[in-house]
Amino acid sequence: METMETPKKVFICDDDKFLLDMYSFKFKERGFEVIQAFGSVDALTKLRDGIVPDVMLIDIVMPTMDGFELLAIIKSEKIAPNAKIIILSNLGQPADIEKGRALGVNGYVIKASASPSEVVDRVLTVLGGGEVFAKVE
Repeated sequence: METMETPKKVFICDDDKFLLDMYSFKFKERGFEVIQAFGSVDALTKLRDGIVPDVMLIDIVMPTMDGFELLAIIKSEKIAPNAKIIILSNLGQPADIEKGRALGVNGYVIKASASPSEVVDRVLTVLGGGEVFAKVE
């Protein structure tokens, strides 16, 4: 089985335990080290405690603090400044995607239009230096 030389750390933030586990399984299957955060408050705590991921997948619709607020804090506090950030959400309006771009994310993937395996492929594209932004009709 092909694995990465040094496993890349993927940090997945979502408030849906089933989705966290499903994405974690797919990333581990492809050789990633996975860190889960159950919601934005948990994510912020883990990041402030020193977790340094290579890539972060962040949902937008979460209780207490949405993903856009979380991203703004990550940027303002310069937490994990070298990590690639991809929004993984069911929000797919052009305004949402543009808001993500304005926050400096490397990609925006709409959950409903990408299988977990496709999400892993898109993360690999971003880690390779590309961008992956949802196309909105």
